[in-house]
Amino acid sequence: MTMSSLNQLGRLVNGFSLVAKEIAKRSRTIENAKNGDLETLIASSFKNALVSFTDLTGLTKGKVHEFSKPRPKESVVYFNSNNNGGEDNASSSLDDVARPSPTLDEQINYDKGVSSNDEPVLEEKVVNDGLERECESNSDNRRHVEGGEVASTVAEAPVAVKRRRPRERKVPASPFSRAFGFAALGAGLAWGTVQESAKRLVYGSPNPNGKQSAVSPFLSGKNAERLALALCRMRGAALKVGQMLSIQDESLLPAPILAALDIVRQGADVMPRSQLNQVLDAELGPGWSSKLTSFDYEPMAAASIGQVHRAVTKDGMDIAMKIQYPGVADSIESDLENVKLLLDYTNLIPKGLYLDRAMKVAREELSRECDYQSEASNQKRFCDLLSSRAEFYVPHVVDDISRKRVLTTELVSGVPIDKVAFLNQGTRNYVGAKLLQLTLMELFVFRFMQTDPNWSNFLYDEATKTINLIDFGAARGYPKRFVDDYLRMVMACANNDREAVIEMSQRLGFLTGMESEVMLEAHVQAGFVVGLPFSKPGGYDFRSNNITQSISNLGATMLRHRLTPPPDEAYSLHRKLSGAFLACIKLGAVVPCRELLLEIHKDYHFGEDETSSSASVI
Repeated sequence: MTMSSLNQLGRLVNGFSLVAKEIAKRSRTIENAKNGDLETLIASSFKNALVSFTDLTGLTKGKVHEFSKPRPKESVVYFNSNNNGGEDNASSSLDDVARPSPTLDEQINYDKGVSSNDEPVLEEKVVNDGLERECESNSDNRRHVEGGEVASTVAEAPVAVKRRRPRERKVPASPFSRAFGFAALGAGLAWGTVQESAKRLVYGSPNPNGKQSAVSPFLSGKNAERLALALCRMRGAALKVGQMLSIQDESLLPAPILAALDIVRQGADVMPRSQLNQVLDAELGPGWSSKLTSFDYEPMAAASIGQVHRAVTKDGMDIAMKIQYPGVADSIESDLENVKLLLDYTNLIPKGLYLDRAMKVAREELSRECDYQSEASNQKRFCDLLSSRAEFYVPHVVDDISRKRVLTTELVSGVPIDKVAFLNQGTRNYVGAKLLQLTLMELFVFRFMQTDPNWSNFLYDEATKTINLIDFGAARGYPKRFVDDYLRMVMACANNDREAVIEMSQRLGFLTGMESEVMLEAHVQAGFVVGLPFSKPGGYDFRSNNITQSISNLGATMLRHRLTPPPDEAYSLHRKLSGAFLACIKLGAVVPCRELLLEIHKDYHFGEDETSSSASVI
């Protein structure tokens, strides 16, 4: 009986052996392995083993599908005159196309700098004056940008900065897919917390000078990376909040969190071509390409709400088409609620920041930014307001190729403000002065401000000494009474008038009148620090004082003792004002700040009704 069983087992083994040999003869993978391609053999074996395991557990049923690597699609598509839309009748060629020259902040390296598992990688960067993040060193210490060659004035030791190549990923547009994305993120963060806790049990807690990350294992560097990468994949309101968090100072957020959130600032993943065409068809109609000579499917930039593509119209105009991600506008409420849950759970935001109020303001701002028709109106309004100012230029809107989720404008070029830092001192002073003058005019003359201080929204054309202004989705107006009192407070800060600073702060809603002396002192001193550039006549050297560090130190005190959130108008306003200061610091500019303020104040009329226009002051 035993011998019979052994014989049957032997025949079974021989049968399997014959089958295996026949499979081996017909297997392209094993044939490649014979030729030395062991990597393919190992990968294929792993895939088959994985599928076999999941089949046994009942999770899957079937076989491994082998896909050949897709051939890269050509980026620029040319449209025939009889084309009815999409790519059916389009011709494309990369060899004959003059590639677009996006600004340096928008350039994406698609050949290197990313790992296969979507992890950020390290890249050599040169850090200039503590703020430069994008300046790449090269052999002759020169840099070429659109509009000319720029001399580099610094040569400091390169440091490692995490970079991430945007990947082509479909935007999760349905409520279920976005909810699933947040659920997966939450599970990943929970698993990361378990890993970090186990690590600390074995190796002890780190000691990053008392930072929050030493207390909570949730706030580890790995978890911060998980959060940043997930936001880049999700896009929409979730990514917008991440970008807002990423500009905070280390006194508010732990350094590992800030370092990982720097990934968020580098841009979102990009829509696949099929999804992009769906948005264009839905908004412009299936014949949208009949209005174009060519369209570049490789985006010039990918942001939180949409991505920008270069195209050429039938009459030869170079245009920029901003195309909104599908589902973003409809998911603002749910995205913010999910982000709030995550932030509450992590205890990432100090109580003094009043998260609920910040989320309310963010919800309103995002709703405005998702309406590209409203943005087109804002852009036209700015075009009119600045029509007499030769130093500023607002590109024209192309109405017949614009809709609620597609905004098409004239394409303008120039050097982003942070790259102007590599030009000569006279140019840096000029640009810094014009940026600060524009900020004061927007608030105190127009009472209508573009509140997004992203440096790439200001493109300097050295040949014409013009600053090209783009992206008006975050533009908003301010009530006359608020602007009146705010100008009074700015003058009080510039003149070191303590009583007037407190009085105006209470009228504006920054203070309740019940604050402790510690809070009052910190608030007043913060006002004096901000007013310092306006306190004395002559050029103020923004390199001479570390304004941001002083504000951060005082801000930590105010967060502990604040009794009320700031007024709603302050969120966007202070974002823009701090952006103007940071730009001047970045440029190392010397600016006659007090003269600029007094010129505005001299022609300002307090107490007029809301319907009167102060735009005539220019």
